Amino acid sequence: MSDKTRIAVLGGGYGGVEAAKKLNKHFRRDDNVEVYLVDRNPYHTLMTELHEIAGSRTEPEAVQVSFHKIFSGTDVTVHIDEIDSIDFDNNVMKSETATYEYDYLVIGTGGRPEFFGVPGVQDHSFTLWALEDAIRIRTHVEERFREAAKEPNPDVRRQQLCFVIAGGGFTGIELAGELCERRDQLCPKYHIDPSEVSVQVVEMKDSILPIFPEKPRQKAERYLRKIGCELLLNTTIVGADEGVVKLADGTELKTDTFVWTAGIQGSEFTARIPLTKGQTSRDECSVASVEGIHGMAGCHFDDEDRYVVGQRGRVLVNQQMQSVDYRNVYLVGDMIWFLEGEKVLPQIVETALQTAETAAENVIADIEGKAKKKFKSNYHGFMVSIGGRYGVAHVMGMSMSGIFAMAVKHLVNLHYLWGLAGLNAVWEYLQHEFFTIRDERSVVHGHLAAKVPTYWAIPLRLWLGGKWLFEGIKHLRDGWLNPGRDGTVFNPEASAIRLPGVEFADATAAATEWVEEGGEAVAAASEYGEPLIEALGIYTWFAESVLSNVPWLAFLLQAGVVLAQVAIGLALIGGLFTFLSAGVSLAFGVLFIISGWGNPELLWYMFASIVMLGGAGRGFGLDHYVMPWLQRWWQGRRFAKRSYLYLGEPRP
Repeated sequence: MSDKTRIAVLGGGYGGVEAAKKLNKHFRRDDNVEVYLVDRNPYHTLMTELHEIAGSRTEPEAVQVSFHKIFSGTDVTVHIDEIDSIDFDNNVMKSETATYEYDYLVIGTGGRPEFFGVPGVQDHSFTLWALEDAIRIRTHVEERFREAAKEPNPDVRRQQLCFVIAGGGFTGIELAGELCERRDQLCPKYHIDPSEVSVQVVEMKDSILPIFPEKPRQKAERYLRKIGCELLLNTTIVGADEGVVKLADGTELKTDTFVWTAGIQGSEFTARIPLTKGQTSRDECSVASVEGIHGMAGCHFDDEDRYVVGQRGRVLVNQQMQSVDYRNVYLVGDMIWFLEGEKVLPQIVETALQTAETAAENVIADIEGKAKKKFKSNYHGFMVSIGGRYGVAHVMGMSMSGIFAMAVKHLVNLHYLWGLAGLNAVWEYLQHEFFTIRDERSVVHGHLAAKVPTYWAIPLRLWLGGKWLFEGIKHLRDGWLNPGRDGTVFNPEASAIRLPGVEFADATAAATEWVEEGGEAVAAASEYGEPLIEALGIYTWFAESVLSNVPWLAFLLQAGVVLAQVAIGLALIGGLFTFLSAGVSLAFGVLFIISGWGNPELLWYMFASIVMLGGAGRGFGLDHYVMPWLQRWWQGRRFAKRSYLYLGEPRP
């Protein structure tokens, strides 16, 4: 039996990851506490972005953040396993191959689609509640266009190109926007008239997005209709069959693609654990697979891979997010049932994060014998994207739409990812959403995604490197590293200092004597021609008050400039550390200009340096070999893992 206090977190969703990170942060210096997380996948899924995968806006890896990346710089141990049962009396979780003991348990296994017992819906619909679901829809949608392109029967063709989405909530509306944008890409590809494609949202209420105020709801409806989406409001689905969605008024929608986004309920896991439910599902016999509960359209599981799930539901918790049955068990996220006032907590990301924070703080309070915290929600707002270029939002009492709503949504995602995996996750998000986006499906269209091939930048790299090398060699030949006839590095002669604005009391006499004896006095600024601007006051002050009074410092700066010019030139010509060299080149340009030392030609140096920042050294340059090796080495450093200052995945 371990002497450590073991805290287990079951589930790597929004709530589980948040709880594990907060527990680790508090106990990271306490060797008597062990925190571990168990999940059946090796990655955390960004559930709010699954519609982008389903609509082929981004690639599957855009919504996956590996646990190795999230926790490699922490003391959290991650076990990739699927828990079959929990013995709450003996504090043990069991899988097919292992047992996991705990003293405190935080469960965040999430929810699953709710089909409300409507006949045929689960068997004949797709759902969008997991990465596998999104990939399934993504593949199926393009397959429908491919089949329709060679289908001569107009009725069959119409059914192939009809896409029906049940539910006008966040997921349904976001998916509808993605499919409308995807239609605009696939129609030219398969030579299909866009008027043949139908995207329909079926909503039983009189408006979509019921959680939003009226103004953003209306704007969302207008935009959806503008891009060709049909909204069937006040319409109830009463059944489904192969290729058919049945409505309450007797209408049948002929479609090969029926996506159900109309509800969330507890997962199949909640049916297997003996905890009191606050609400149970109407689907008493949901069918599950190895992936859990989802729509079965497009699935190809053998009979032995399917099983029937009994009564499932959302687990009842108290104000401390504790199970009402076991005091050392806490629950978070979509799987919980808790009434705040007279309303049940909504199944959204903020609920998962805030309940996880409460649960983690109360586990800490249990261990340290402190008073527990009661849950109180603090929702900041809601955001929905309708495709990649339009959205609506209601944040902190303000409603917005269009580019502003999309900007808020991206900022919220970036804020979350920064807390999840720092700069690493933020950079990858920017890459997927802006810098590698295809078909201009971004709020900034494709302006940030255009690329200049590295081989086109090679001549510019060589030119820029040659110019810096030429300047450095010229300064070497002019004696910029010479401290003077009788001077030293730390006691140079005044005439040896060529920096603009630096003047010494005996500079004139010294310069005259040196020239008479064969030396060469050079006015530093004049050799570059007419400067772009007069020296800024801050540089003038520095030159007069500091450098003019400390000759050795001025000489060292002068020598550093020359050596840096040579180094920049050689590095750019060889394509080595090109990004760093280009950055220094830019910095030098700014420094020369503010010192009144920069002529118009310097602007070309700076513009060329900006292009070099894009990785020009990887095309026929040493960076092609050096940077991958350096990246692999850096990814294995503990500091890199803890700070998330690396690209890609961390290494052991």
